[in-house]
Amino acid sequence: CALNQKLSFNKRNTRFISFATPSIFFDSLKRKKKMANREMAVYCFDTLVSHYNNDETPPPAFDDANHPLFVTWKKIVNGGEPRLRGCIGTLEARRLISGFKDYALTSALRDRRFPPIQSKELPFLQCTVSVLTDYETADDYLDWEVGKHGIIIEFTEPVSNTKRSATYLPEVPAHEGWTKIEAIDSLVRKAGYSGEITESVRRRIRLTRYQSTLFSMHYSEYLSYVKATRGGVAPAINGTSKPAMAFS
Repeated sequence: CALNQKLSFNKRNTRFISFATPSIFFDSLKRKKKMANREMAVYCFDTLVSHYNNDETPPPAFDDANHPLFVTWKKIVNGGEPRLRGCIGTLEARRLISGFKDYALTSALRDRRFPPIQSKELPFLQCTVSVLTDYETADDYLDWEVGKHGIIIEFTEPVSNTKRSATYLPEVPAHEGWTKIEAIDSLVRKAGYSGEITESVRRRIRLTRYQSTLFSMHYSEYLSYVKATRGGVAPAINGTSKPAMAFS
């Protein structure tokens, strides 16, 4: 896909939409860096709960700013390994409040890889919010660190001249145990290139690196937050035969 167009991109644990030329907002991201925090995750849960109840979302308890962002939902059952239920975000700077409200629902309900999250799944959900920062144009496709940087690649196919682009969040290459070249080659495939990946193809890549901060919260922690800050009232969920989770 070309830059400045919306894309839908599948990778091992993330989809993204809304890709914009990074240089447009490098300077603004450097001036005002925002860290992912608990209140952002709370707001995502608030948004999802309010959706099920057809209610107004409680006002957020964090300051607004402009940043790219992602919202990830995972489901944990019986202490097992978390399973992805949705992950969508934007590489273009958005106002955080409206962005988290939009992507909390988009990732929960409209990630085409999964059926929409149902209200009965709430007690098993974990929400992770990601705020992307420190966008930099790399010198070459190896000018980044595994575990530290997320990467965006842009390149033109050698024969068809088709433009391709894709991203991995910082945690993906480290989680997969990839070397830099393995991560790059995987990302080239995810971008839709099916030809032979040669050194010549790799050298066509324009790479942008970035960093991110994360905050993860389980639904039980969300309920504890509500209990401590809102008078101990557990959110009742429409469409369920009993409360989503009772306080002890």
